[in-house]
Amino acid sequence: MALSSSPAALLRQLGLHPRKRFSQSFLIDARLPEQIARAADLTASDQVLEIGPGLGILTCALARHAARVVAVEVDRDLARALPRLVPPNVAVVVGDALQLDPGEHFAGPYKLVANLPYQITSPVLFRYFEVRPRPSLLVLMVQREVAARIAARPGQLSYLAVAVQSVATVRTVRRVPPGAFFPRPRVESAVVRLDPRPSPLVPDEDRSGFLKLVQAGFAQPRKQLANSLAQGLAVSKADALALLARAAIAPHRRPQELELAEWARLYELS
Repeated sequence: MALSSSPAALLRQLGLHPRKRFSQSFLIDARLPEQIARAADLTASDQVLEIGPGLGILTCALARHAARVVAVEVDRDLARALPRLVPPNVAVVVGDALQLDPGEHFAGPYKLVANLPYQITSPVLFRYFEVRPRPSLLVLMVQREVAARIAARPGQLSYLAVAVQSVATVRTVRRVPPGAFFPRPRVESAVVRLDPRPSPLVPDEDRSGFLKLVQAGFAQPRKQLANSLAQGLAVSKADALALLARAAIAPHRRPQELELAEWARLYELS
């Protein structure tokens, strides 16, 4: 069965159709898979984890550049068809990537590359920055709005942005129009590259507590930080003001305005 067929034709040949429950949209832009593979700086010795391979269009590009690709597909019907559509250095795993233990599939470093279903973008980011072994690099195609949130600068930060940027640097590779997919989504997408920091903002053992503090700080992002922290931490406003004073952070500032280093200082002094 030829991969040069359009996704619509391939699906017909396979007796399948896009499933809304999995938010399936298949790549039809033939240049995009190679661009994504290049963004991941793949070499002939690399191991790759791909989430949601679908019809294997991106998978084949990854397999041309890497030693091995582990493709995790939650749709059992697609997973059964996939081995006929991809090279032999691709191992197809049927299952939920949010439950996957990378240690069962990779003995050494691996890179995570994926055209992510929009509804699992945040869960995947949190999962794969906490799981061990952690990917050495992530290249993800996500909703453009989410890409902008992840890459935001102080003044426009969110809980998601602080959570991601505290462990990785973020670079937007390119925008992707709806016409690059079948079925055509209603929103634009973007490819982002995330490089884990050699030293995260806080030690791994403190990450859970740090994220709880940041989440508390963004409990009411439109409010001044003293009010938002008091509500999020379930403490008095006087206690929130005292914490901010110890961290030398003005209480009238809003959570989206803080620098990453200020969040780290706030956690250290909490």
